[in-house]
Amino acid sequence: MRAGTVVLALATCVASAQDLSPQSAAIVRKVDDHYNHLKTLRTRYVEHYAGMGMDRTERGTLELAKPGRMRWAYDVPAGKLFLLDGKYGWSYTPGDPQVERIPAKRLDDLRSPLRFLLGHTELRKELDGLTVAQDGSGYRISGVPKGLSQRVKMLTLGVDAGGEIQTMRLEEIDGAVTEFSFTEMKENVPLGSKEFVFVPPAGVGVVDGLPPV
Repeated sequence: MRAGTVVLALATCVASAQDLSPQSAAIVRKVDDHYNHLKTLRTRYVEHYAGMGMDRTERGTLELAKPGRMRWAYDVPAGKLFLLDGKYGWSYTPGDPQVERIPAKRLDDLRSPLRFLLGHTELRKELDGLTVAQDGSGYRISGVPKGLSQRVKMLTLGVDAGGEIQTMRLEEIDGAVTEFSFTEMKENVPLGSKEFVFVPPAGVGVVDGLPPV
């Protein structure tokens, strides 16, 4: 299971985080500012995964709430759920006899880069080797999420001129690629705390997931 933008004067701009051009720095700040005023966010998503001999597409609704909570509710496959309650990450698929739980601080799930959104976004601190490049009418912001360098080769955010993230691409070290596209974004919508509480179904056990190696 498994988060644009700005004004850039240069037709093609690729810069390092240590030496961002003023235009590139402005793009990064635009994304930061866009999400730091939000308390909640709801969006539809399509997720495509290719790797390890698999090629699948899933979709559903993502809800984010500060601080550090998110809920990926899948329509396809129906009932699949990934939830971060601020303390634990929960991963469950209907029909499974167990739900996996892992402390949020040790979570290496590929959706976890979106935790930096809502309230404390600072991309220059969240992404190592940060670069910015123009991409049509929008921009690509790329880097390696801190703490995921042993698994993730590159995270690329596709953003628009308003600072809104429209796509996210995760390239793993083993060659697998996960891509997300986001639509129908609704900001600061009412979300109850119960949306971010996971109660295992009757008869389903809880197992503690292994920390990242």
